[in-house]
Amino acid sequence: MILSQRRHKPARNAMTDYLAAAMAMLGPARNRYADPSAWDRLHAERGIRLPTDYQTLVDAYAPIQPNGHLYPHHPATERWNPGQDIQDAIRAWSEVSWDDLDPDEDPRLLFGLTELSFGTRNGLWPIASTDRGETLFLVAADDAAPGLLAEDGEGSWARFEMSFAEWLYRYLIGEDMTGPHTFAFYPGPVQLCRLPMTADERPEPWNGPDRGM
Repeated sequence: MILSQRRHKPARNAMTDYLAAAMAMLGPARNRYADPSAWDRLHAERGIRLPTDYQTLVDAYAPIQPNGHLYPHHPATERWNPGQDIQDAIRAWSEVSWDDLDPDEDPRLLFGLTELSFGTRNGLWPIASTDRGETLFLVAADDAAPGLLAEDGEGSWARFEMSFAEWLYRYLIGEDMTGPHTFAFYPGPVQLCRLPMTADERPEPWNGPDRGM
C-alpha cells in the first residue's frame, strides 16, 4: 500500500466563488429532489451535518453522473440514497486493518489525524465515489484542519485543504483530485447523465453549457 503525503494547497484567487464556478459549468440548477427534510433525516441518522456547499450541489443536480465517473446521490431518493452508500462504505472501511502499516504508510501519521475511524465525529465520512474505485472523504468538522481526504482505489491517499465545491470545480477542469495522475478531463461542455429512478427508466444524458475548454 502506497500513500501520498501531499497536502494540496493550489494557488487560488481569494475572490473565486467555487460553488458558483462549479454550477456555471454544470448548468442551471434543476432541484428535482431538493427537500430540506431529507437532509435533516440523513443528518439525524448519521449524527453529523454535511457541508452546505455539498448539499447545494447535490440538491441542484443529483442523482447524476458527471463526466462518466463521479456519482453524487441524493437523500430524497430511494434508489440513489447517499445515506445507504455512506453506511455501506463506513462498514467496509471500518473492517480494514490499519495496525500493521509502516509509519510512512499510515494516514494517521501522514495527515495528522487524531484517529483513523469512519463515521465518527472525529473520523472520516465517505461522501462521494467514482466507478474507478476512488473514494472522497470529508474530514469531520471536529478536526483541527477540516478538509477532504481521497483514496485512489489503489491504496494511495491525498489530502485536499479545500471545500467540496472547490474540489468539484478542480475535478471538472481536469486536475488530479484523488491523488497524482488521477485526472479525468474531457474537453468541451461537462457531460452529465441523470441516473434512472426505476429499473424501467433509461439514463438521461445531457451537456452543460459551453465552457471554452
